[in-house]
Amino acid sequence: MATRSTPTERQKRLGGELRKMRLAAGATTEYAAGLLGIDRTRLSNMESGIRPFSPERIRTLACNYACTEARYVEALVAMAENRTRGWWERYRGTLPAGLLDIAELEWHAARVRTAQVMHVPGLLQTEEYARAVFVAVLPALSRLEVELRVAHRMERQHVFERAEPLPYVAYVHEAALRMPYGGAAVTRRQLEHLAARSERNGIDVRVVPNGVGGFPGAGHALLYADGLAPQLDTVQLDSAHGPEFTGAEAQLTKYRAHLEWMDHAALSPAASRDLIHNVAREP
Repeated sequence: MATRSTPTERQKRLGGELRKMRLAAGATTEYAAGLLGIDRTRLSNMESGIRPFSPERIRTLACNYACTEARYVEALVAMAENRTRGWWERYRGTLPAGLLDIAELEWHAARVRTAQVMHVPGLLQTEEYARAVFVAVLPALSRLEVELRVAHRMERQHVFERAEPLPYVAYVHEAALRMPYGGAAVTRRQLEHLAARSERNGIDVRVVPNGVGGFPGAGHALLYADGLAPQLDTVQLDSAHGPEFTGAEAQLTKYRAHLEWMDHAALSPAASRDLIHNVAREP
């Protein structure tokens, strides 16, 4: 199987899960490589995502590592089996790899929940609003870079148009509704679009009103993607230097608690929609 010079986050995650499983079993790389009939260097490359795992090898290792969590093993097998080239690959080499990793994460997620404080969630943005968000990036992007990012963001929204639409929950702070990206007219159209999208089955928009007061965390945009098994959940955070990904259990627990806080603090979907309409009508 071919090697990869720059594995995706999904490929690295699959390899990392097999490494974690091996360490939990107390198995050495020499032992695991022997089970597969390969050398230890090749196994190390597989565990780092540089080389792919086949479904048969995953089952062999899981059996010999005494991993009895069938749902988890089959979820890993599904990751290995799905080698279809995603639409996001068209942007490889023209956009940062982290943006492609976000699209791949959303496409394969069983559910996505997001928390936003500064702007409307990307999957619910209009083209003109997204353009205004990218124009505000520092250091400034060229016109081509902005348009590539806008096109990519619009294509990410195809997760709602496929045969099995992505279940999606967006927690949006009221402050984000009042940030005038692109000016008043662009923001008004964005809010009307957000309200309309919130009426679709499978899309829940919940607004955290300003009156709640204190807010946990540092205000980073947060995306929580449910995997096919709980062990494969992934958190993606925005940062000044690009997206960050983690699947560490301690971090997953932390951000699940963050989303639970948002769920309790947010208005109902209907009340959220009313607030969005009210903000859109303000002069």
